[in-house]
Amino acid sequence: MASTGDSIYAQNAGWTFGGDVPEHFEDHVSKSVPLYEEGHDLVLKIADFFVDDRSVCYELGCSTAALTRKLAARNARRRTRFIGVDIEESMTQKAAELSAGLPNVSIVTADVLDFDFEPADLIVAYYTVQFVRPRHRQQLIDRVYESLNWGGAFLLFEKVRGPDARFQDLFTALYTDYKLDRGYGADEIVGKARSLKGVLEPFSSQGNLDLLRRAGFVDITTVMKYVCFEGFLAIK
Repeated sequence: MASTGDSIYAQNAGWTFGGDVPEHFEDHVSKSVPLYEEGHDLVLKIADFFVDDRSVCYELGCSTAALTRKLAARNARRRTRFIGVDIEESMTQKAAELSAGLPNVSIVTADVLDFDFEPADLIVAYYTVQFVRPRHRQQLIDRVYESLNWGGAFLLFEKVRGPDARFQDLFTALYTDYKLDRGYGADEIVGKARSLKGVLEPFSSQGNLDLLRRAGFVDITTVMKYVCFEGFLAIK
């Protein structure tokens, strides 16, 4: 068992979002993911173009529902419904506790691969799909496309691999420097990397675009990019 930083410990190839991770998750992820808060703010502003009083909106892999709660608060005057979905019960318990004062928020414990979506105007996957087994990833993106209303939006934020070995080496070095600059020790960085083996499987930017296009999306653009972290907007 090794420290991955922020009082979170994990086994080699054993990273999990369960246990006591929800108690430390927001601190950890906001330090670990570049432009994490800025990405949230961007999602809120993009949502303004797609959300109305009749909308149903989903966040897939919502963890503690920080983004879902921000979307709900921004649209408190509307009758829009915001639904956070996560497979980890400890996460959804924490999310439900934090969302208790927001009547337009529902938290569901479910596997997004089996979840019965209602027709939606906005679906967000904020650094979630990278944790779905690659063999199931196309199935998930297909379901997202099918669930969106015409003109609806899918916001996909992912860690991405470099387009070739040279760029991947550069990305890895820059991201290591990023974590060192935020106070993580070398042992914590190595511990986190070892814990994510076989758990976090990023695709390249092109790989993610291919997933979206195979599902049926035609209108796709990058809305945020920081080295190996990228946000895509796809409109049905």
